[in-house]
Amino acid sequence: MEEIWTEKYRPRSLGEVVGQDEIVRRLQGYVRVKNMPHMLFAGKPGTGKTTCALALARDLYGNDWRYNFLEMNASDERGIETVRVKVKEYARTSPMVSTEFKIIFLDEADALTADAQAALRRIMEMYVRTCRFILSCNYSSKIIEPIQSRCALFRFKPLDQEDVIKLLKKIAHNEKITLTESGIAAIIQASEGDLRRAITLLQASASSSKEINENVVYEVSNLAHPEDVKKMVNIAFKGDFEGARKILDTLLMDQGVSPEDLVKQIHRVLYEIAIDDRILVKIIDRLGEIDFRINEGADPRIQIEAILAYMVASHKG
Repeated sequence: MEEIWTEKYRPRSLGEVVGQDEIVRRLQGYVRVKNMPHMLFAGKPGTGKTTCALALARDLYGNDWRYNFLEMNASDERGIETVRVKVKEYARTSPMVSTEFKIIFLDEADALTADAQAALRRIMEMYVRTCRFILSCNYSSKIIEPIQSRCALFRFKPLDQEDVIKLLKKIAHNEKITLTESGIAAIIQASEGDLRRAITLLQASASSSKEINENVVYEVSNLAHPEDVKKMVNIAFKGDFEGARKILDTLLMDQGVSPEDLVKQIHRVLYEIAIDDRILVKIIDRLGEIDFRINEGADPRIQIEAILAYMVASHKG
């Protein structure tokens, strides 16, 4: 069975991590002094939070890192009993090899309930001598203030395109696949700074074709081709609602594009079209409301048709 590339090419030490130079520099400082505070990693998915936590443990403990590192996904075990039993039991025991502390890595910590977070803050205080916590989250605002004040905060930024491109080309070379410039551009646009998603798209594309171009990428990612989205929006702005609606039907029904992804693509395309700023502001405002409605369970086709109708009305108005 073919190995998952996101794991195959995951950096094994902090020195191999790309795109987060300042964060790596700070973490390497903790490795040098063999000590660290509780830490809070915040940022978008696929920016290196889990990778940095694993690499930090390897650099601190060497080959024995697994004996002193517990990884938990807080979205799976998010209740107060998990914190009181599993986390507390691990935190209170001494390290298994010659080191002063162990590490508990709580991934997706912003999924923890308020009660679980309240219990966790006390455990972080009581067992700081034997255990340090690394909390990873997408939104630090969902972590209660008492925990935030106990942690050193690390904000992970989306990776630069140059870093993503460099790694994609390296993987393509190692795996002996042809990656065209249009394929790279499509992966960059589809991944939006999420390196994990970029590598996953590359592997999915490679499984269907040895030459990866933009058509292959958009096919496996179930995203609409940007030119189709731009054509639909331009037709709407020209006042042709039926024409724009036909393209929408093709994208949603024939190509199976996700409505949530299509809303994001429409948002991106709007900045590539010459539109009066006053109209653009109103459309972006409506688009945000429509995105919220779709996520709350409203009919996605009706909602996207509504934004197309608003574009048509803005032309006629």
